[in-house]
Amino acid sequence: MLSQIKETAIYVRDLQRTKAFYADVLGLPLIGERGGRHVFFRVGPSILLCFNAEATRDEVDVPRHFGEGELHLAFEAEAGRYDEIKAKLEEAGVEIEAELSWPRGGRSFYFRDPDRHCLEVVEPGIWGD
Repeated sequence: MLSQIKETAIYVRDLQRTKAFYADVLGLPLIGERGGRHVFFRVGPSILLCFNAEATRDEVDVPRHFGEGELHLAFEAEAGRYDEIKAKLEEAGVEIEAELSWPRGGRSFYFRDPDRHCLEVVEPGIWGD
């Protein structure tokens, strides 16, 4: 059986801006980079693949995949660090668009990356796990 999502890909316009946001603002470890093509980050056991949209749109090494528009990703905060993460983002000038309390318990908040992807930070256990 399948056990987890290992990779998630988003497509961006400016890799340096993306790298600065995900590494410096969100604090994700950079684990791979090829100038002009991609930057990769570790998020717990998963990998966030950020591809230059123009440079990779028509590649043929792997089956074609591409995404446009404002995609959604949710990150789980380490236990007890939700408020700290939110405050750090606000201090960095990131606008929090919404914050919700969920019926199963837990909170989440939404914000945008430089390419307008909709990002969410959730408290552990938000899905009852």
